[in-house]
Amino acid sequence: MNRLQKLNAFDARAFYWFNGYGRSIPVMTSSRWISRLGDGSLYLLLGVALALWEPEDGLAFLQAGLTAYALELPLYLLLKNTIRRDRPCHLDDGFKAAIEPSDKFSFPSGHAAAAFVFATLLAEFYPSLAALGFVMAALVGGSRVMLGVHYPTDILAGALLGMSAALLGIGLWEAF
Repeated sequence: MNRLQKLNAFDARAFYWFNGYGRSIPVMTSSRWISRLGDGSLYLLLGVALALWEPEDGLAFLQAGLTAYALELPLYLLLKNTIRRDRPCHLDDGFKAAIEPSDKFSFPSGHAAAAFVFATLLAEFYPSLAALGFVMAALVGGSRVMLGVHYPTDILAGALLGMSAALLGIGLWEAF
């Protein structure tokens, strides 16, 4: 068994382990709500609110954020449609996800990428909110595994993509 096969086997075991604990009604309900936080519109709403409430730092946060998301989204789509990893709920092993995903492929997680963009921006512009931002981003990513639409490595890849896009977006924003 090569390294990629070993990684996929580990990933599948971790996925089923998490889902073994996540099938209770309270976990499913909270996972659905947490996952919705990562849908994207909340990030824009919070960015605009910060720009209005705190014109100097908030506007910088919003501008850097728009730059970061403008980098993250096409990279996410390129990776997802190039790698084309099937979602765990689309395999023929009888597993049923708690939600219907918006598309067929799972790698990387767009919810995790967007959540980690936002968390990284918070860490840069509002350091006192960094821990809260990263905890929420991790919860958004974890909720996607619990709902049965992503493997753990999808979340990890999304987190790395999101943090990288945010750091690049911040750097580009600062350069101009």
